[in-house]
Amino acid sequence: MKCALVTGGSRGIGRAVCIRLADMGYHVVVNYKSNETEAQATLSQINANGGSGELLQFDVSDKDQIKNTLGGWISGNADKHIEILVNNAGIKDDSLMLWMKDEQWDSVVKTSLDSFFYVTRLVLEDMLLQRYGRVINVVSLSGLKGLPGQTNYSAAKAGVIGASKALAQEVGRQGVTVNCIAPGFIKTDMTEGLDERELRKLIPVNRFGTSEEVAHAVGFLASADAAYITGQVLSVNGGLYS
Repeated sequence: MKCALVTGGSRGIGRAVCIRLADMGYHVVVNYKSNETEAQATLSQINANGGSGELLQFDVSDKDQIKNTLGGWISGNADKHIEILVNNAGIKDDSLMLWMKDEQWDSVVKTSLDSFFYVTRLVLEDMLLQRYGRVINVVSLSGLKGLPGQTNYSAAKAGVIGASKALAQEVGRQGVTVNCIAPGFIKTDMTEGLDERELRKLIPVNRFGTSEEVAHAVGFLASADAAYITGQVLSVNGGLYS
């Protein structure tokens, strides 16, 4: 069975990506940290659309949970092959660097950058054996241009971009591609507190994007048609920054 694993799949962009990949015929493994109600809602929508999936709870910022839970799933499901990995989970905890606390730096970097390493390393082995795979990392406008108050988030996402470019060169010969999607301002829980009326003046298309628009881009990079695209960052930002 061909599978797709999406971290942080319970809400927002993650949910839209799960639904898109299920529509493409993948059995979707929906990772979530704690909100089982929202994760179940994602799974219910997948099932309602005629797709299949399952939930897998672990904290992507905890390498032991990744090893035990995800590693255990891989060991116990030899008939299921994760062809698509979407590293989507991420958190923001904004503060000017002068006042940023150690735990604000640590939690944001662990959730985005450390999780990329530990999750991808586990999944990569089978991709290389199968000589096929797609690793798609959801980064951010913040990781491309930097945003004030987000030195932790910008550092984490920029780190994932650099790591993706390096990994793409390591695994390309084995039929595995590694790319990034960099959303701009997307209507999700993470942007609820922003002033859309003012910010959209900065965006050439004059609006925030939708999770479904990001998921469409992920779906393209996950497809066989994108086999000659690797080590790239695709911005989905309405022209705000390229």
